[in-house]
Amino acid sequence: MTPIDRPRLAVRCPADLIAAVPYLLGFHPTDSVVVVALRGRQIVFAARADLPDRDADPHHNARHLVDVVGRQGAEAATVLGYGPPARVTGAVDAVRAALDGRGLLLLDALRVADGRYWSYLCTQPGCCPPDGTPYDPQASEVSAAAVFAGQVALPDRAALVARVAAVGDPDRAAMRRATDRAEERLVALVAAEPEAGGRGGRSVRAAGRAAVRAAFRSQRRSVRLTDDEVAWLSLLLTHLPVRDHAWERTDGREADIDLWTDVLRRAEPELSAAPASLLAFAAWRAGQGALAAVTLERALAEHPDYSLALLLDDLLRRGVPPSELDGWPAVEAPVTPGVLRQRRRRPRRR
Repeated sequence: MTPIDRPRLAVRCPADLIAAVPYLLGFHPTDSVVVVALRGRQIVFAARADLPDRDADPHHNARHLVDVVGRQGAEAATVLGYGPPARVTGAVDAVRAALDGRGLLLLDALRVADGRYWSYLCTQPGCCPPDGTPYDPQASEVSAAAVFAGQVALPDRAALVARVAAVGDPDRAAMRRATDRAEERLVALVAAEPEAGGRGGRSVRAAGRAAVRAAFRSQRRSVRLTDDEVAWLSLLLTHLPVRDHAWERTDGREADIDLWTDVLRRAEPELSAAPASLLAFAAWRAGQGALAAVTLERALAEHPDYSLALLLDDLLRRGVPPSELDGWPAVEAPVTPGVLRQRRRRPRRR
């Protein structure tokens, strides 16, 4: 299994699919409509949206969901609505219509609530009783296989948001002091290179590259960065050549996700844009779209004009599969926002 591969989960019935959805999304959905897309017999994508408000047009979200699914090369899909029928039925019907408009085969449409599920397509009482079919996700082989493979399904989306939230006191106070020390260190570094006109130039780039390499080495050794290391790294990442150096070395490995999650949570909020974007990129590359989405929400709430976060948010909203951009980015040359360059192949060492 490669670092960004998902374990294979055998789904044989609706109860298995319901058990698999939290592991596909990363959390247990509530008040949601979910589309699980397939190509052949393989699940290739899962997309989720909040149930629309009672007075909202459900077709808007439905069209967006199905557009995203359509870009994955899917051939068929199952729709699942989580919540009471008054809110779920309209949303599911809108997604069904959108799927039909895209020429995608609808395998099933389910409503899930209170440990039971109902099919909108099955009308046979012997198969789909009016009071719903009970299911126990904990008894499913899918749940056991996912847990055994190290997959995690958080209780809800709020728990996923908390995973990327800034740490509080006393850790926050300690990081504030560490950032003050890092700023003094940077001032001294820039002052030692007067020909750079107060920007640091080569000395800042060299320090940044060294900090990035040290951070990746520590992560590979399962050694957590100190407060001073996080502060120094997050400060240097505000320089675009340093951030791009880190970006080029970030992929969908779990170690990359863990590293940038830790840096994002501990960095001062005014320095969060770069580590948040790097985490979102790593999560997107790993197929963890929900984690990428909540990370970008934080990044753009704190830094609404940060170009890399805006670019990644656009990719995520349009449902661009990571496989379409294998090898991206290559940042030896200046990066123009919105322009995707393919990474150059590095020559093998003798």
